[in-house]
Amino acid sequence: MDELNLVLFLAAAFFGGLTSGLSGFAMGLVVSGVWLHIIAPEQNAILIVLCGLVTQGSGIWRVRHAIEWRAVAPFIIGGAFGIPVGTALVTTVDPKVLRFTMGVLLVIYSLYSLARPALKPVQSSGPTDLGVGVVNGLIGGLTGLGGIAVTVWCQLRGGPKDRNVQSFNR
Repeated sequence: MDELNLVLFLAAAFFGGLTSGLSGFAMGLVVSGVWLHIIAPEQNAILIVLCGLVTQGSGIWRVRHAIEWRAVAPFIIGGAFGIPVGTALVTTVDPKVLRFTMGVLLVIYSLYSLARPALKPVQSSGPTDLGVGVVNGLIGGLTGLGGIAVTVWCQLRGGPKDRNVQSFNR
């Protein structure tokens, strides 16, 4: 890696960490915008997972007592099926397509977050949550961005942010 790429890599890591520190998520989205132009998709996915374990691990540990495992179980079970498929696909996907897709995803999610459209909350069910978990695992295995589908799904369901998963599926 040459000096310019190293500087860009480290700057992306810094801004990804800063974003995660301020918002509590999105580190992987921020760094992917740069890292996918510097390193291979497989390396990007592994680094995002490792960084996510570090940046999110302490937060999860602090709220572990509030986790309602029955509510999050469909996402975990679905993810367990999606992750191996995504991991198998990461070596076969064209890096240009992955870069473009990640860029489009980042722009769409940013515009959605800025616009905050008033949508009627979507009804949730166990099979739907399981399907969201599979999609989440597929994205996570492919890119290392393991929380995107569940985050969007929980936002679409509405409710308080700190109790979103727990306030449904009862």
